[in-house]
Amino acid sequence: MEVAIKAINLTKRYGNFTAVYHINFEVYYGEVFGFLGPNGAGKTTTIKMLTTVTRPTEGTAIINGYDVIKQPAKVRESIGVVPQEYTADEDLTGWENLMLIAALYGIPKREARERAAELLDMVELSYAADRKVETYSGGMRRRLEIAMGLINRPAILFLDEPTLGLDAQTRAAIWDYVYRLRRQYGTTIFMTTHYLEEADRYAERVAIIDHGKILAIGTPKELKEKVGGDVITIEVNGDVDTARKVIEGIDGVSGVTVNGNTITFKIRNGNTAAPIILEALNKLSIRATSITIKEPTMDEVFLEFTGRRLRDEEGSSEEFMRFRRTVARARR
Repeated sequence: MEVAIKAINLTKRYGNFTAVYHINFEVYYGEVFGFLGPNGAGKTTTIKMLTTVTRPTEGTAIINGYDVIKQPAKVRESIGVVPQEYTADEDLTGWENLMLIAALYGIPKREARERAAELLDMVELSYAADRKVETYSGGMRRRLEIAMGLINRPAILFLDEPTLGLDAQTRAAIWDYVYRLRRQYGTTIFMTTHYLEEADRYAERVAIIDHGKILAIGTPKELKEKVGGDVITIEVNGDVDTARKVIEGIDGVSGVTVNGNTITFKIRNGNTAAPIILEALNKLSIRATSITIKEPTMDEVFLEFTGRRLRDEEGSSEEFMRFRRTVARARR
C-alpha cells in the first residue's frame, strides 16, 4: 500500500519540555486513521506539525509525497483541515464562507462555484447556502466545516474531534458524510476523536500516543487482543473450585476470578474457546447455566496502554485560523 503520511522521528520541544519525542508511523492512502491520546499527550502538537502549523524540532514528516519542512506550501495545497472549533465567519453565509476559503487557495471563481455547490449538496446544506452561519445549528456548522475543509479537494483530510458535542444522530450523519467523501474522492482521513467507540467503529487503524510517544499502533481488533482477548463469564452449577481449575488449565486463559458460582476470565478468540471449555466442564458433570462473551472495548484498550481515560483536549482556533490564512501562499 502507498503511504500518504509518514512521520520520521518527529519531535517537538518547547524549551526543556518535549511535547513529542521521535515518533514514527505511516498512514496509507484511502485509510481512516485514528489518533488517540489523553490531554497533554502530544496529539495536537503532532497534528500541528503534520499540517505545517508548527515546525518540528527534529525529524520530519512526508505528506502526500511532500516534506513538511522543505515543501510546506505543497503540503498545504494537498491537505484539508477541519478543526475542533468552528472557524466559519458567522456574519457570512455558508456559500460566502466556501468562496472565501476557495479564494485563499487561489481556486478560479468558476471552479470554486462548481465545487461549493457540489459540497453543499453532499453535506445537505444547499437549502441553507444563503443563510448566515449565525443561524446554523451545531450539526449544520460542523457539516459546513467539513465542506470548507474539502474545497481544495485534498488528498488528505485532518479531522480534529469532528463530532465533539453533537448528538448521536448528528454524529452518525457526520460519519456518513466522511465515508461518502472517501468513496467519492478516495480521501485519506486522519482523525482524532473524543469518542472511543467512534475510533473502534470507523478507524481502520489506530495509534495511541501518551507523554509524546507512540504506545501502540494497529487495527482496533489487534489492539484489543493485546489487552488479553475476550472476557468470558460463566455461571456454573457444580463444583466451582474444580471448574476454576479446569478453566485455568485451558491454553491461553488468564485473569481467572471467582465470585460465588460465577467465573470470569480472559482468552483470545472467546467464540472459539467457549465450546472447548463447556465440553471440558460437561465431562466432569459441571453444567454451565449461563455464559457471556464480551470483546474488550476501546476504553479498556486505552486504559491498558495509558493508565488513564481519554479526556477532552482543548485546541486553539486562532492557530488553525492562522493555518487557513497561510494557504494563500500555496497558490500556484
